[in-house]
Amino acid sequence: QGRLDMAVRLPGKVYLFEFKVVSRNGDGSALRQIKARRYAEKYERTQAVRLVGVEFSHATRNIARFDVEAV
Repeated sequence: QGRLDMAVRLPGKVYLFEFKVVSRNGDGSALRQIKARRYAEKYERTQAVRLVGVEFSHATRNIARFDVEAV
């Protein structure tokens, strides 16, 4: 099934992060992975959950795409 890259728990909230290295431009694959593997399921019942997908460009070594979504 895989593992989530990072979970940050704050009072009443949790942020779930997935990091990806992409060739040049981000395509949203980090956020799609969080949803496809249902990483948020174990947190949804008790806390507000935010999904955060961060994609880094291999070529420029900078953030190519950054997506945040509330569950």
